[in-house]
Amino acid sequence: MADVAALSSVEIPSLEGKVSEEEWKIRVDLAAAYRLVAYYGWDDLIFTHLSARIPGREHHFLLNPYNLMFEEVTASSLVKVDMNGHPVGETPFITNAAGFTIHSALHMAREDAHAVMHLHTPHGQAVSAHAEGLLPLTQTAMLIRGDVAFHEYEGVAVDLDERERIIADMGDKGAMLLRNHGTLTVGETVGEAFIRMYFLERACEAQIYALSAGEGNINNPPQGSPEVTAQQGKMGLKLAAGALAWPALLRKAYRLDPSFAT
Repeated sequence: MADVAALSSVEIPSLEGKVSEEEWKIRVDLAAAYRLVAYYGWDDLIFTHLSARIPGREHHFLLNPYNLMFEEVTASSLVKVDMNGHPVGETPFITNAAGFTIHSALHMAREDAHAVMHLHTPHGQAVSAHAEGLLPLTQTAMLIRGDVAFHEYEGVAVDLDERERIIADMGDKGAMLLRNHGTLTVGETVGEAFIRMYFLERACEAQIYALSAGEGNINNPPQGSPEVTAQQGKMGLKLAAGALAWPALLRKAYRLDPSFAT
């Protein structure tokens, strides 16, 4: 019989002190985001990805190992890869080609895309498959709807040629519905990408609940209010991510399980 203790944990050598302080902070933030995605039930077994770019001319970025659950990801287990998807330095882990295609496209094209999040939640997938996408049915949706782009489904994203189409469709938006696939957000920080994803996922969830009562029973907001709310969301999101919600979420991650920061 296999050793239960060996199966319940993965030995990961610590990289603290072996990388720059700046890179270590990014690793800790990104690992926290993985744990929080698992906590909120947004994960999809080992699939989907959150990534963060390491400052520098090389444009290296961090991606999750392909064989760890999100609840197992730590700052030291994150794999540093180059823009061709090759690991930088030795690592016992493997990465995922589809995750590299989507994330590298945005890291390459957008200087402000320091962090990229991509999820496959049922609510996000359902809204991505809706003909009209995200509807202005709730305050949460109206806060983010004007910042949402769309990309048509092309199959599992392993074709590097798709990167140019993802870049073109994303433009300067902060969020995207990958049609028939899922949700995606970018941010200047991990916290900003996470908070943007939180709003997008909550909006998708509320939309599915609202539409379950039938479209004839929907109360649409007064004319002009979605546009006003969109402007309020554009101004308020960075404040929420930088000074309010993300610091609070980091404290929550430490309370849940501080091992993410190892």
